[in-house]
Amino acid sequence: MYISYKPLWHTLIDKGMSKEKLRQKAGLTTNMIANMGKEQNISMNTLARICEALDCQITDVIALAPGDPPTVGGSHDKESNKTDS
Repeated sequence: MYISYKPLWHTLIDKGMSKEKLRQKAGLTTNMIANMGKEQNISMNTLARICEALDCQITDVIALAPGDPPTVGGSHDKESNKTDS
């Protein structure tokens, strides 16, 4: 299982708020926003600041998702790295 930030992106849409506006209002760094976009962990303190900035509950920001987090960027399949011999 992993922590998904999909609820956060939906909450931002519902509230008509951009990621940049959230970043400013919650005092987040651009790296924190980028990490959430990559399904990487952030601190509980950061989650609390996001909830406070959005006036919402933690379940409006994160959810537990089954499996492994999706890969972001150019992940390579092991099969594509094999050479024909």
